[in-house]
Amino acid sequence: MSSAKRVLIVDDDDTYRTALARAFERRGFVVSAASSASEALALIEREPPDYASIDLRMPGGSGLALVRQLELRHPGAVVVVLTGYGSIATAVEAVKLGATDYLTKPADASDLLRAFGAAPSVPTPARTLPLEVPSLARVEWEHISRVVADCGGNISQAARVLHMQRRSLQRKLAKYPVSK
Repeated sequence: MSSAKRVLIVDDDDTYRTALARAFERRGFVVSAASSASEALALIEREPPDYASIDLRMPGGSGLALVRQLELRHPGAVVVVLTGYGSIATAVEAVKLGATDYLTKPADASDLLRAFGAAPSVPTPARTLPLEVPSLARVEWEHISRVVADCGGNISQAARVLHMQRRSLQRKLAKYPVSK
C-alpha cells in the first residue's frame, strides 16, 4: 500500500480542475478528479480520499451535499470547499457539514495545502468562525449579487426573484462593493 496521500478534486471547470490535479501530482499526491457530485461519489466509494477540494456550485448537485456525503462515508477526510460565489451563509453551512475550510476562487494548490494543514511549517488551523461579523448591508449585497449571478446577470429577472423593483435593485448594486 502506498504512503502517498490521496486528494479528490471536484470542480466543473475542466481547466481549473486539471491545473489543480497536476499541481498536486507534482507534490506527490495521488489525485482523483471529478467534474460532478455524482462522479465524485463513485470515486469516493472506490478510493476514499485523505483530502478533498469541492466546488460549491456544480451542475447536477451542490458541493454542500457532497461534503455531507463525504463526511458520512469517510469522516477522517479533510474537506475544503471552493467557490467563486462566497458568502457567510454558505461558509457557515459548509463548516457545519464537516468542511475544514472555505476558500474563494481563485485558489491554487498552495492555498489548498495550507487549508488542508499539510503545507510544510504551516500549523493546522483551528476550526473557528470569523470573529468579524459582516454588516447587514454586506450580507444583503452578497445575497443580491448571488441572485443576479444565478439569473445570468438579468437584472429584471433577479428583481422578480427578489420581489423588488428593478430600479431599486440597480441602486443597491451600484453601491458595490459594500464595506464589511
